Amino acid sequence: MATLLDFRRRIRSVKSSQQITRAMKFVAAARLRRAQEAALAARPYAQELARLLRSVMSRIQDVHHPLIEKREQKNVLAIVLSGERGLAGAFNADILRKASEFFRANRGKKVVTIPVGKKGRDALKKAGFQFAGEFVNVLARVEFKTAKEIAHLATELYAKGEVDAVYIIFSEFKSVMTANLVVEKLLPIEKLVETPSRAQVDQGGQNQGEQDSGQIDYIYEQPPEQLLSKLLPKYVQTQVLRAMLESSAAEYAARMTAMEAATKNAGEVIEALTLHMNKVRQAAITTEIIEIVSGANYGK
Repeated sequence: MATLLDFRRRIRSVKSSQQITRAMKFVAAARLRRAQEAALAARPYAQELARLLRSVMSRIQDVHHPLIEKREQKNVLAIVLSGERGLAGAFNADILRKASEFFRANRGKKVVTIPVGKKGRDALKKAGFQFAGEFVNVLARVEFKTAKEIAHLATELYAKGEVDAVYIIFSEFKSVMTANLVVEKLLPIEKLVETPSRAQVDQGGQNQGEQDSGQIDYIYEQPPEQLLSKLLPKYVQTQVLRAMLESSAAEYAARMTAMEAATKNAGEVIEALTLHMNKVRQAAITTEIIEIVSGANYGK
């Protein structure tokens, strides 16, 4: 049976763990604010650049560029963004589960991966996947230089014909409690088919001019090849950077939520141990009183 000293040691140990988890929650919350601001700021730029690129491609006749050539998908490159450390709840497990679903869907093809994040690197290496490159310790502080290196590696493999499609798998930040698991196709880039939205149809005449202007053929100063040679790599770089920012924010949100739950659970454990310790102490005191009273009665 555990003694009072054992209970006190256990309570001190749990309190120490609670202080650590509380501190980690505050650190994750502070970093989450900055990561969330960066992710939200990157979304409009990435979306508008993608819309602009596809719009330009839809207006250029006979588009020829290595990054938009469609081939039969025999070799597939998957960029998997995971966490750098644990203690983030099910964040890493969910990403790896989504990646496993993608690998099963492409079972008949040769899949090459680029893991971004230490947890994903270790899990994919253990599973025996072939790496085209690896990037670790880059998501704690996302830099455009790293995104540019990843995008350059992916575009180079696609332009050389070593892979026939490039996908990126990451966790898109939605809220502190939830995140969206995304499998996004980077290459080849599809043309944009501009169709009027339902809102434009409902609004009628006011947006009719906008619909007509969407079909206008622009005259570009630069040749189409020169335009695409600048826009296509920039598009891939921007999408990779946005995915890294989204994944970083989602990881911090998951870590903050996990540490908050751990802190709450530690408090419940402390309350339960304290209650049990008080019961044991009360029973010990009651036993001593009974022994004293029994001894006094025996002396009489």
